[in-house]
Amino acid sequence: MAEKFSTSWADIRTYTDWLLLAAGLLLFCLGLAAIYSASASFAKGGAALSGFVIKQAAWGAIGSLIYIAAVKADYRNFMKYAAPLFACMVLTLIVLLLSGHSARGAQRWFNFGFFRFQPSEFGKVVFALALAKLCAALPPNSPRRICAACAVAGAAILPIMLQPDLGSSLVYAVMLLAVFVAAGMPVKFLASIVGAGLAALPLLWFIMKPYQRMRVMVFIDPTVDPQGAGYNVIQSRIAVGSGGLFGKGFMHGTQGKLHFLPEPHTDFIFSVFSEEFGFLGCSVVLLLFALLLWRVLNIAQYTKDMRGKLFCAAVAAWLWFQIAESVAMSMGLAPVTGIPLPLFSYGGSSILVISLALGLVQSVNVAARQDRF
Repeated sequence: MAEKFSTSWADIRTYTDWLLLAAGLLLFCLGLAAIYSASASFAKGGAALSGFVIKQAAWGAIGSLIYIAAVKADYRNFMKYAAPLFACMVLTLIVLLLSGHSARGAQRWFNFGFFRFQPSEFGKVVFALALAKLCAALPPNSPRRICAACAVAGAAILPIMLQPDLGSSLVYAVMLLAVFVAAGMPVKFLASIVGAGLAALPLLWFIMKPYQRMRVMVFIDPTVDPQGAGYNVIQSRIAVGSGGLFGKGFMHGTQGKLHFLPEPHTDFIFSVFSEEFGFLGCSVVLLLFALLLWRVLNIAQYTKDMRGKLFCAAVAAWLWFQIAESVAMSMGLAPVTGIPLPLFSYGGSSILVISLALGLVQSVNVAARQDRF
C-alpha cells in the first residue's frame, strides 16, 4: 500500500516561506485595487463597480483556502495521482472541443452560468505534476526518453491549440522546456529542440486563425489596423506612457475611465495600473513578481526531491512567461494573447489555479525543511 504523507500545522508554521506568501498576498491586493479602478469604467450607479471587486475578493478567499489545503495535503500525495489526473485533464480538453462554450472565435470554457470553467488553466498544475513525476523517473538524457516526454506534453498542448489558444499552448511549451533544463537534459539535445522550435515558427503562420495573424501584424505595426486589432495596442501604449514617473493617482486614470482602453480589468490590467501609479508603482509590482519567482526557484534549489524540484521549475516558468507576456503586451512589445497577469488580472480560474500551484510549492518547501531538520 502506498505511503500517505502528512504535514502537521506546527511544521507548516515553522517552515513556511513567509516571503513567498507575503509577495503573493501583496500582489493580489494591488491587483484588487487595480480591478477596483478599472471596473469603474463599467460602472453605472456603482452596481457594476462593486461586482468585479466582490467576485475577485471572493475568488481570492476561496483561493486562500485552496492554498492552505494544498500545503496541508502535501505535494507528494498529489504526485501519486499525477498520471490519472493528467489522463482526466486530456479527456476534459477533448470533451471541451466537442461541447465547450464558444466566445470570440475560441472554444476554451465550460459555461455553468455562474462560473466559466477553463480547463487549460487548471491543467497547468496537473501538467506540472505529470512532467515532474515523469522526468524525475525517466530523466530526459536520451532521444527515446525525450520523445516520450514530448509525446505526453503534446497530448495536452494539441487540444489546447485546437481551441484555439496559442497563448496557453506557449505557456505549456515553456513549462516543458524548463523541466528539461532542470532535469539536466544534455546541452546538445536542448539546443536541437530549441533549434527545431525556432525553425518551425514560420509554419505557425499557416495554422493560425485570421485574427491571430492580424495580432502578429499589429504587433509589428499597430497602424495596420488602427480602428480594429491595432486599437487595443495603441490605447494600451498611451495608458502606460501617460503614467509618467509617478502616475496620475489612484482612480484618476483617463484611458480606462473614458472607455478608450479595452478589457481594462483583464487583459490590460497592467496598463491601468501603469497609468495611475507610473514607473515607480510598476517597479514595485515587478519587484514583487521577481521576489515571488526567486522564492519559488530557491525552493526548487533547496529540495532534494527531484519531483519537487521539477514541479517548482515548471511553476516558475509558467508564472514568468505569463508575467513577461502580459507586461510586454501592454507596452506593445509582444503580440496580444489574452494571457492573464498572475494574481493581478480579474478571473476566478486563474486565481484558484495559481493558489493551488503556490500552495504545492510551499508544500515542497515545508517537506524539504522537515527532512533537513
